[in-house]
Amino acid sequence: MRAVLQLARCALVTALRQKETLFWFVVFPLLLLSVLTLVFGHLGEEGTMNFPVALANLDREEGFASVVEEVFVSLSAPPRVGEEPLLTLRQPTSGEDAERFLAREKEAVRLGDVAALIVIPPGFSSAALAALVGSGPPAQVEVYSSEANAASTMAADVVEQVLARLNRELLTRAGLYEPEAATPVRTEWIGDSSAPVAYVDFLLPGIVLMAFFVGGLFSVSGTILFSRDLKILRRYWVTPLRVLQYLAGFALGYLAMCGLQFTLVVLLGRVGFGATVAFTRPLAVGYLVLAAVTFLAFGFFVASLANTAQAGMAIANIINMPILFLSGLFFPVADLPLFLRVLLYLNPLSYLAEGLRFSLGAGQATLPLPLTFLVPLGWTGLSAAVAVRRLRWDVAR
Repeated sequence: MRAVLQLARCALVTALRQKETLFWFVVFPLLLLSVLTLVFGHLGEEGTMNFPVALANLDREEGFASVVEEVFVSLSAPPRVGEEPLLTLRQPTSGEDAERFLAREKEAVRLGDVAALIVIPPGFSSAALAALVGSGPPAQVEVYSSEANAASTMAADVVEQVLARLNRELLTRAGLYEPEAATPVRTEWIGDSSAPVAYVDFLLPGIVLMAFFVGGLFSVSGTILFSRDLKILRRYWVTPLRVLQYLAGFALGYLAMCGLQFTLVVLLGRVGFGATVAFTRPLAVGYLVLAAVTFLAFGFFVASLANTAQAGMAIANIINMPILFLSGLFFPVADLPLFLRVLLYLNPLSYLAEGLRFSLGAGQATLPLPLTFLVPLGWTGLSAAVAVRRLRWDVAR
């Protein structure tokens, strides 16, 4: 047992002494958690979304056109102190030529500098009044947006909702809208929305799993292959040390690294960004242990596929990005195309991420819960079987 503990200590200390290992396995997960939380942590919250929008009121008459303009002007004011307004409004300056303004703002929409251009055409007030009394077609507001710009599409949807609500309000005031006659909409919620999940609570389990995965993929396979190529393992085999003792010590060293990664990432998430997920839940602990064991076996699997350390690192790099980014660790991936979803459902990291988030209350389960255990266990068994059959512990003389 003493030899196993010494090997575990040696594996951990050796990893922490190497600058590359220290950066990629310890510092990088902390940096990624910080960057993603700072950039996307408040996305979609009230008072944080802001769209630059241009508005041109070409109607000379006082009336409905002024009402529409005032509504959008009011949306360009902050809802509360310290919060962003929904819209940043750009309007023609006094005496500016309207056609020149429209041409400039249309180009700005095309280039993505402005999310949408709203144009109240000449005669809008008269057309709106005629429509209210039933003597003309509905008055129209022109909205220009770009399908190539996601912010522009979102802004166009916001403008459309504002105009629809404004239209209903005008009809109600004119006595031409009866709420009782409106088509009712029945909504049923699936899942609990009483406590929305903060992005940092969604992200934190993914960063923990990413750290475990990268450590298993690169550190486990790399250490074995480099030790074999440099004939370090041969020195072990001339001692009374057995292969099983070496594996046990090596595994303990990897699990100790996982514990260090977990502690630092969770500490930063809680203290730095206010994460509230509790990893002390028994089911969450089970998923963490399963993840560490799965990626340990995966590292042995990669080592068994390569004849040299350089080949092992090449294989690890090839499979690293697809598995990481087709797993839902950082963002939801429910809307992926079918052929990518097939890869998603073969990815053990997808099941571990979903199971861990579900156990923490940071996400709804879209996959059967037993599969979140069975698929990683299947990959663990497959990886171990291939490693036992193919992995060479010594180089040829």
